[in-house]
Amino acid sequence: MRTQVGIVGSGPAGLLLSQLLHRKGIETVVLEQRSQDYVLGRVRAGVMEQGTVRLLDEAGVGARLHREGLIHEGIEIAFSGRRHRIDFKALANGVVTVYGQTEITRDLMEARAAAGGKVLYEADVIGVEGFDGDKPRLRYRHQGVEQVLECDFIAGCDGYHGICRQSVPPGAIEIFERVYPFGWLGLLTQTRPPAEELIYAAHANGFALASMRSRTISRSYIQVGIDEKAENWSDQRFWDEFRLRIGEEAAAELQTGPAIEKSIAFARSFVAAPMRFGRLFLAGDAAHIVPPTGAKGLNLAASDVRYLSLALIEHYDSKSNAGLDAYSDACLRRIWKAERFSWWMTNLLHRFPETGAFGAQMQLAELDYLVQSKAAATALAENYIGLPY
Repeated sequence: MRTQVGIVGSGPAGLLLSQLLHRKGIETVVLEQRSQDYVLGRVRAGVMEQGTVRLLDEAGVGARLHREGLIHEGIEIAFSGRRHRIDFKALANGVVTVYGQTEITRDLMEARAAAGGKVLYEADVIGVEGFDGDKPRLRYRHQGVEQVLECDFIAGCDGYHGICRQSVPPGAIEIFERVYPFGWLGLLTQTRPPAEELIYAAHANGFALASMRSRTISRSYIQVGIDEKAENWSDQRFWDEFRLRIGEEAAAELQTGPAIEKSIAFARSFVAAPMRFGRLFLAGDAAHIVPPTGAKGLNLAASDVRYLSLALIEHYDSKSNAGLDAYSDACLRRIWKAERFSWWMTNLLHRFPETGAFGAQMQLAELDYLVQSKAAATALAENYIGLPY
C-alpha cells in the first residue's frame, strides 16, 4: 500500500492531521496499534485553548463542540480558606472551552469515516524505516499479516511510548525530562460540578482540582504520592480528602457519587528535540509531555499539527520545503513556553517533599501576589487561554 503521509497513532493529533490534510486533497493512512473502542475509552483532558477550537473548526469537526462545549471565562484559585477568580476575558480578552478529549476523538473518527479515510485499528507498527532517505516506509502487522506502507512522509503521533521516537538514532535526539514526585488521583462521576468554572486549590495536604466534562459530569483530582495506587482509595476516602483540600465554600456545594472511572496520572515534564528527522516528524506526546496543571497537553499536540499540516500543504501545493525545514524550531518555541507555564503552575500549587515551612510560605506569598497583582494575573490568563501560534 502507498500513500502520501503515513500517520502512526489515532489519538486527536493523528486524526486531526489526517482530517486537515484530507481537506486539502492530501492522502493519508493512519495506523493505530489499539482497537477503536480502546482509543475511545481513554479518559483525558478537556480544556481547549482558543487556537485549538479554531483548528477543529478548520478541520470541519467543530459543530458538536460549539453545541455542547462549556465556555469558561476564568478559573478560580483557592488557598488559605478563600477563592479568587482569574478573569480571562477581562485580563486577556479570551476564553477556554471545556469539551472532553474523548468527544474530540469521536468527532474526528466520524469525520474520517464519513470521508472514507483510511484508519487501520489494531495495526501494530513494527518498523519505521527509510526516513533518512527519500523512501520512508512503515512495516506493520494487521490481522496477523505483516504489511508495508510506503509514503512520502511519516508523522509520529503515537505518544510517549510509541515506536516513532524510539526509531530515531540515539545520537540524533536530546531528551529533557523532569519526573515529579507525585501524581493526580482522579475520579470521574455523574455529578454536578461544585462551581461553574475550574477550581485550583493549594492546601497543606497537597493540591486539588475541581474540574468537569459537562454540567452533569465532574472530574475531581487530588495530589497523591508517587507510590500510591488507585485501588487503595475508596470513594469515601477520596471525597473526605477532596472536601478538606477544596475549601469549605466548594465543599458545601459538592455532590458526591460513585466513580465511573478512577485512575492516577503521574506528572512529568518531557521534551525531545529536534522533532524532525529527515522525512519523519514527531508530534504531540511523542515529542513532549507536560504536567496536567496548565491544561496544555492536548493543546500542544494541536499546535504541532497546525505547523505540520501547513508545512505539508505548502510542500504539495508549491513544492516548497520552507515550512518542513522550520517545523521543529517553530514547534519547540511554543512548546518550551507551555512547558514553563505548566512547570510554574505545578510548583505554585503542589506540595513537594522538600517544600518545608519556608517553601510553604513562599508558595503562599506567590499565590497572594498572583491574586493581588493585575500584571501577574494577566500573565497567567494569557498563558492559560493559549499563546499565539
